[in-house]
This record gives sequence, structure tokens and C-alpha cells, in this order.
Amino acid sequence: MLLEEVKYHLPPRVGLTCQKVVHLKVAQVNILAENLGIPRIPSYLKLRPYQQQAIDNWFANRGRGTLKMATGTGKTITALAIATQLHQKISLQVLIVVCPYRHLVTQWGRECEKFALQPILAFESVHTWQSQLSTILYNIHSGNQKFISVITTNSTFISDSFQSQLKYFPEKTLIIGDEAHHLGSPKLEKCLPKNIGLRLALSATPERYFDEEGTIAISDYFGQILQPELTLAHAIQQGALAPYLYYPILVELTEAESRDYVKLTSKIGWAFLLSEKQKGQTETENLKLLLMRRSRLVASAKNKLAALKKLMANRLETTHTLFYCGDGLVQTENVSDLRQMEAVVKVLGLELGYRVNTYTAETPIKKREKLRKQFESGELQGLVAINCLDEGVDIPAIKNAVILASSQNPRQFIQRRGRILRPHPSKERATLFDMIVLPPDMGKSILEIERNLLRKELKRFLEFADLADNAGEARVKLLNVQKRYGLLDI
Repeated sequence: MLLEEVKYHLPPRVGLTCQKVVHLKVAQVNILAENLGIPRIPSYLKLRPYQQQAIDNWFANRGRGTLKMATGTGKTITALAIATQLHQKISLQVLIVVCPYRHLVTQWGRECEKFALQPILAFESVHTWQSQLSTILYNIHSGNQKFISVITTNSTFISDSFQSQLKYFPEKTLIIGDEAHHLGSPKLEKCLPKNIGLRLALSATPERYFDEEGTIAISDYFGQILQPELTLAHAIQQGALAPYLYYPILVELTEAESRDYVKLTSKIGWAFLLSEKQKGQTETENLKLLLMRRSRLVASAKNKLAALKKLMANRLETTHTLFYCGDGLVQTENVSDLRQMEAVVKVLGLELGYRVNTYTAETPIKKREKLRKQFESGELQGLVAINCLDEGVDIPAIKNAVILASSQNPRQFIQRRGRILRPHPSKERATLFDMIVLPPDMGKSILEIERNLLRKELKRFLEFADLADNAGEARVKLLNVQKRYGLLDI
């Protein structure tokens, strides 16, 4: 029945009362509409002390700074709490979040909804967001809307379509760079808006590998790393990350792989010396290329497959297991030039009957969500992934991990291990199996430079081992490596 009909059929006094109720309801709806999309902290959320400290430090630094927090410790929640407080303090009007990957946009979208936000997800086709963004920006300037949130990918952010809109963003805008180390590249850095003064960078690893200029550019734009940093040790102590068991698995190269390794290492040695002497861009790029080639060789070492089969043959009932692979090629018994990820699936699925599926950057977002649910329920025992899980993918149900692709890049090292330690109600402790390739014996001329490079990598392994619940056992295993290469002083 229509409102007019209700009024017509009721006695005058009752009809008046009804009108008042109706108007009251309409007023309430208008208030709700006005407050829609305004950030507020969920009633169930209690910030951890280190998160509140990070927030206080950012405000104390006058609205700029980089939060260097261990992977899995709640950087997103901390950032949204900052945006909420900014709205309360200065009536913040716009929040922009820039992410390197599409899956991070959808993840941020889910977290934003918990804070009562209705973000515009600006990625993929321009037709899905451009007109909406223009309209809402107009509403902001006209006073018809109090707050908007926009989440975008790096590639969309630097597009002409998005860049052309930046000049219309009001003064009270906060820009957040998620996994901000990506934004230090020349192409991305030059697109960061200078007219937006409120800036926040998030990363467990804000330093760019072999790119000092890019690291400085991030710091110059977003602000310095705010102290104290939240290290892995502090995060575990405070219960922000799960405790873990750590089992290094030592792997030898084949003869053919050893020969290739020695050749590449010799070239790396010369490139390293040239880079130190000349500090030229060409020498640095050449060094990075050589290190990448060697890293791929190590990541896809053939003997890792045998080690994997031996390990998992006794763990066929184990669920919630992640397998990190390299993106290189590996030779198998009957097939050559097989991607390591495919070779791992063959060993696990076909040879052992272990229920696994692949999870890559090419996997559509809808399928990723389906895989995540199957993994969490135990329908899938494991996920086989390459570096798309390095940054931002939130699957706290991971209890076990086999890392086949150890990286010399400190960022990847930290991201991969931290990803597994995210807390989960069913996770008392995580278990990590880490395949460490032993470099072959080399001549004295090569050995010293190689020892310096190995020293940095081994130091990270030892630090990670020291934080494990089975630190003594893990240390003894790594002691063999230290002895072999004369690195007992680490």
C-alpha cells in the first residue's frame, strides 16, 4: 500500500502520527546515506600496541612516513586506521591506495568494507571506474559527499586516464603506496602527485634491491622509515605472527648445473668489481642480469625434485601446504625444459597422489578465490605457486611450506617466509622446509667474491633459523654450510 493510501484510510490523528513516523524514517535514511562510505574502525577491532605506535609516529611525523612492518602484521589495518583518524581530525575527503597487483586491489577492497567504506576499484577497463570517479569527485567539491576511497593498480595509476584526474583531488587527500618499493622505479616515481601532501608508504622491505636511487626516491616522496621498525622477532614475540619450525634441506647441483654456475659466478665476480669501481648504470644492470640468471639456475636445480619427493612421500596426509617454485626450467627424467612449477605438480600430483593445484599471476581472480576456499577447507592439500604469492596474498590458513626457490633478493626472502607466518585460529605453529643449494667448489680467485655474496644470503638463513622453535636443530644443519665455505664467523 502506498503512503497516500495509508493516510487516506486512517483517522486524521492516526494519519498525522503515521506521517511523522514516515518522515522520521526518511530522515534516518538520509542520515545513513550521508554517512555511507565514511571510515570508522570496526567495533570488534582492537589495534595492537605496535599498530597504535605506528599510527602515533606517522602523525608525529606530520602526515608522512614509511611503515616498515614484517609481512603479515596488519599493515593494511594500520593504514586504514590512520585514514579513519585523519577523517575524524581534519575531515579527510579522499583516500587513494596504489597497489602493484590486481589481487591486492580486491584484498584492499575487502578490508575497506570492514571500515564501512565503499571503495572505487580502479583497474582493468577504464569504463568500469572513470565516470564513477569523475562524478564522485564532483560531489566532493560540491559538498554532496564527504568521503571517497579509491584503490588502483600501479599500471592504472600511471595511465593517462587516472593521471588526468589527480589535479581534481582535494587538498585533504591521503595517498598510500602499498608494497611501496615498487614505486621507486623511474616510470612510477615520476607519476606520484606532488600536490598531495599526506603520504604513507607500506612495505616489509622498502629498500629496492640494487637500486639505491629508487630507494632514495621512495623515502624522499613518502618520508623516512618510522622507528621502531617491526621486525620478525618482535612480531612473533607479540603474537602478531605464528611461531614456527624451520628445516633447511641442503641440495647439491648436478655436474652440468655446477659448470654453468661456475661460469656465471666468474662473470658476476668481474661485473661486481666493475660496478664497485665505476658505479655505472650499465655495469649495475649487467650485474643484476647475471645474478638473475644464476638465481634461476639455483631456483630450478634438478635435485630439488628428488628432495621434494623424498620429503612428501612421508607427509601424504599433510594439508594446508604451500610450495614456492622458481620461474625457471628444469630437466626431468623423460622431459626437458619443463617449468619447475609443472615438474613439482607432476611429482606431487601424478607420482604421489597429493591433491594440489597451481596458483599464479595468470590465474583469474575468481578462480583464485575458489582455490583459496578449497585450500582452506582441505579439499586441496596444497598450492603450487611462483612469486605471485610474494606480496600481499592473504591466505592465513597456510600451515606448512616447502620453499624450492630461495632468492638472493632480500625482499623475496622476507616476503616468502613472512607469508607463511600469518596467524590463523587453527594454526598453533607453522612448519617451513627450505631448500638451500650448495654452490660447487671454485677456484680461489672466484671464491672470495662468492663468499661475500654467500655470506649475505647465509646470514639471512641463520637469522631465520635463530627465531625458530627448533633453532638448535636448524643451526646444526646450517653449520655444515658455514664450515664448507669458511663462514663460521657469521
